[in-house]
Amino acid sequence: MIRPRSAIAPLAVMVAALLLGACAAQARPADGDDFLMFGGPILTGGGTPGPDGAVVVTPAEALVVRDGKVAFVGDLAAARQQSKGLPQYDLKGAAAYPGLVDSHVHLTGVGLREMTLNLDQVRSAADLTRALASHAAAHPGRDPIVGRGWIETHWPERRFPDRSDLDAAVADRPVVLERADGHAVVLNTAALALAGITKDTPDPSGGRIERGADGQATGLLIDTAAALIEAKLPPLSLARRREALTIAVNLYAARGWTGASNMSTSAEDVTILFDLARKGQLPITVDVFMVPEDAGEVLRRGPYADPTGRVRVRGVKLYMDGALGSRGALLLKPYSDQPSGSGLQIAEHDQTLAILKQALKVRADVALHAIGDRGNRLALDWFEEVLAADPAAARAVHWRIEHSQIIDPADIPRFAKLGVVASMQPSHAIGDLYFAPARLGPGRLAGAYAWRSLTDSGALVIGGSDAPVEVGDPLIEYYAATVRKDLKGASGPDWGPQEALSRLQALDLFTVNAAKADHRPAGWGRLTPGSPANITVLSKEILTAPDPDLLEAETVMTVVAGKVVIDLR
Repeated sequence: MIRPRSAIAPLAVMVAALLLGACAAQARPADGDDFLMFGGPILTGGGTPGPDGAVVVTPAEALVVRDGKVAFVGDLAAARQQSKGLPQYDLKGAAAYPGLVDSHVHLTGVGLREMTLNLDQVRSAADLTRALASHAAAHPGRDPIVGRGWIETHWPERRFPDRSDLDAAVADRPVVLERADGHAVVLNTAALALAGITKDTPDPSGGRIERGADGQATGLLIDTAAALIEAKLPPLSLARRREALTIAVNLYAARGWTGASNMSTSAEDVTILFDLARKGQLPITVDVFMVPEDAGEVLRRGPYADPTGRVRVRGVKLYMDGALGSRGALLLKPYSDQPSGSGLQIAEHDQTLAILKQALKVRADVALHAIGDRGNRLALDWFEEVLAADPAAARAVHWRIEHSQIIDPADIPRFAKLGVVASMQPSHAIGDLYFAPARLGPGRLAGAYAWRSLTDSGALVIGGSDAPVEVGDPLIEYYAATVRKDLKGASGPDWGPQEALSRLQALDLFTVNAAKADHRPAGWGRLTPGSPANITVLSKEILTAPDPDLLEAETVMTVVAGKVVIDLR
């Protein structure tokens, strides 16, 4: 039976916290870098063309690690000869892969999801009201209640929540509940008052205050309008931020991720990540993209890293538009289910180009969020405007469009032509495709979640989760990329099965493609002699397992730079 994978998250957090200190030390040599791994298929990455043109993947029997790098991959007898006296890890039938990398995550948000009111399991507006009431009863007081994770697209009410849903549960203190995608929040009446939002409050640039027929705010704030309440909430303390990041990186190691690209990172987050790395408390590698207001240093000096090399500040994260679900994604034509609007443009041309030009000057990377087809076209246009002025510098950077979600087919070849990375999150498709046909109409689905078309065009496509928007589970992302069905195995007539990737292509999204986008040296994203020993061990061989079995696989081990940080054998 396929179980909801998000249900294991709290357990994984506890397991990770325990295992990082205890389990990693149980069978490791003093330096933690040398061992023999055997007892299951070892997939090194890549393959060779077969007689029918299909790629043939031949697993190795064993792998030897020395000094944090792969020293040998091949048959077990030869491996034993090269590893005498080393600790041995018998996989007991589990399968080893190059370490998986989440190329788009918000780690602080992942941790806060576990620390605050988590609404990712609510199934209706009424359910949201009940969950809020239960949380308020368990957490009495006058402080604002903050939560995240609701998504209304499957709700029987077929509407967004509003302040009346929240007031029914909590009327005496502010409540702020963020939509799963982070592009909308719903407030109760007390929170609207705290934000100073009245009938006469204008919509901010790049945002929208939803209003009822009487002109009063319904409580729903879209994109930049959320700043009206955010400015009134208590700031996140350094201690709480550190707790969130610690939970997140441990959870990610427990799920089998060996690395992550952290989006919209604050200066405080970088300070904490550097400190965790210094103290040996950061189990995964983290590449960082800063929020614009804290990007001064990387835009002045270019990419830099902490002394351990575990954390690298790569560049800046920007926003072109909003999200499709809340109708903030910027479209070339109006929304099919709301013809009065075409989405929201958050970025301003001159301001954004100034950042792009400075980033190119110091060879910093740019991650630009774009979801709608007009949003993606503008992102490509603006990138081209800057990159064309300095071809040598353009070859030295790996600028990315985050999500690359709805693309006019005419724009797909431009990614490869410009050298722009398509940073995509497969799980978005299997959730969004329930409502995307209504938002877009059938004519615009041809370039929606077009992983195969982009790959075939020669573009570098990388995979992420966008957690906490999604669960942050690599197996859900891999399943979505290869099966393109929901977690129960269902799909709609407009879901574009031709855009699904092969099993090996999907593995590349999270391994060698991620390494290329992250400017890693040759060998990263593979398990070949000389490669860093970043290894994800799963309970099933996902290149050949039946589709439903992909969601039954579990993380068995996580190895980063030769250090076993998770061992659940």
